[in-house]
Amino acid sequence: MNHADQTIIPVLLMVRELGIGGSERQAVETALFLPRDQFIPHVGCFRPDGLRRRDLDAADVPVLHLPLYSFKSPAVVTAAVQLTRYIRQHRIQIVHSFDAPLNAFAVPVARLAGTPGVISSQRGHRDLVGPSLKRLLRMTDRITDAVVVNCQAMKRYMVDEERVPESRVQLCYNAVDTSRYARKSTQTLFPGRLVVGSICALRPEKGLDVLLRAFATVRNLGAKLLIVGSGPEESGLRAFAASLGITADCHFEPATADVVEWLSRIDIFVLPSRSEALSNSLMEAMACGCCPIASRVGGNPELVDDGRNGLLFGVDNAAELASHLRGLLMDESRRKTFAAFSAAKMSQFTCEVAGLRMQAIYQSVLDSKRRKVRHVSASRNA
Repeated sequence: MNHADQTIIPVLLMVRELGIGGSERQAVETALFLPRDQFIPHVGCFRPDGLRRRDLDAADVPVLHLPLYSFKSPAVVTAAVQLTRYIRQHRIQIVHSFDAPLNAFAVPVARLAGTPGVISSQRGHRDLVGPSLKRLLRMTDRITDAVVVNCQAMKRYMVDEERVPESRVQLCYNAVDTSRYARKSTQTLFPGRLVVGSICALRPEKGLDVLLRAFATVRNLGAKLLIVGSGPEESGLRAFAASLGITADCHFEPATADVVEWLSRIDIFVLPSRSEALSNSLMEAMACGCCPIASRVGGNPELVDDGRNGLLFGVDNAAELASHLRGLLMDESRRKTFAAFSAAKMSQFTCEVAGLRMQAIYQSVLDSKRRKVRHVSASRNA
C-alpha cells in the first residue's frame, strides 16, 4: 500500500478495444476528464487501433497493448505477465475495467499483482454475454473493491439479481459531450419529409424489428425511416422491411463516425431496445435536439421523462410505439418541445460531471483501503 500515499494517483483504465462502442467511449472520456493534478491516466486494451486512439494520443495518455484475442489461447499467460509488469512498473494504484472481457481478465490479474484498488464495470444485462463469461463475472464480483454501474436500473440488477453487496455498487452515469453533439445544419437527404430514425448496433436486443413494424402503420403520414448502424441483423431487417412493403421509405446507412451529421437529420429518434442499461445513443440523440421515444426498459426512464421530454412505450409493443409516432408526426409543437427539454436535460450528464463522480469513486476506494491497512496494523500492534 505504499503506492497509495502518492500525491498524484496513477490509474489504468481497461477496455477491449478503442472503437466507437459505448464502453470504449466511457473509458476514453474518463481518461481525458480525470484531473491531471490528481490522477495520471493510462489505458490498456486488447485491440489498440480504433477511432478513439487518436483522442488518447492527442492528450498524451499512454496506451498499453495486450495482444490477447482468445481466453483459450496460451497468450493469456503472456498477457497476464505483461499486465502485472506494467502495473508494478508504473505503480498503478487503481485498475478499472470497463467491459465484460476486461472484467474477466484484468480484475484477477490486478488483484494478484497487488494493486491497491481494483474496480470493474457493469453496463448491460449479463444474459447478453453468455453463460461462461457470466460465471467468470460473478467470480470477479467477489474480489473487486467496487463495481461501477451507469444507471439506477443496473444498480438494482446487480444488487437484487447478481447479489453484489449494495455498498460495493457505485453509480456513475454515462457522460455525453454536449458541445460535440450539438445539432448542426446539414444537407437533407429527404426533402420535405420528417425523419424517424435510430442509430445503434444492429443486434437482436435493439428491437429494430419493432420499429419497422410500427413505422409501417404510419408511413402514410409521409415520414422517412433512417436506420444507421451495422451488425448481424442487417440483412434480416432489410428483408423484413421488404416484407412490410416499406423499403422505398427506409434508408439503411452503415455505422459511421459522423454520428452528429446523421443525428442532425433525425426529427424523432427511437430506441426500441429489449435490453438496455444507459444508452449512449439515446443520450447523444437527446443532446443533438432529437425528439426521443424509447422502450420502457433499463435506464431509458432515467433519461426520458415520459410526457415531458419524450415518450416511453412497452417493450415489443409496436402498437404503442406506432401511436406515439403518429401523435408526434402530427404535432410539431409537442415534438419540438420534447426535443428542447431533452437537450436541456443532457446538461446533467456532462463529461465534467462524470469525471468528478469517477474521481470520488476512485478516492473512496483508496481511502477505504488505507483505513483497512491502518486497522490491521493497529490490531497487530495491540
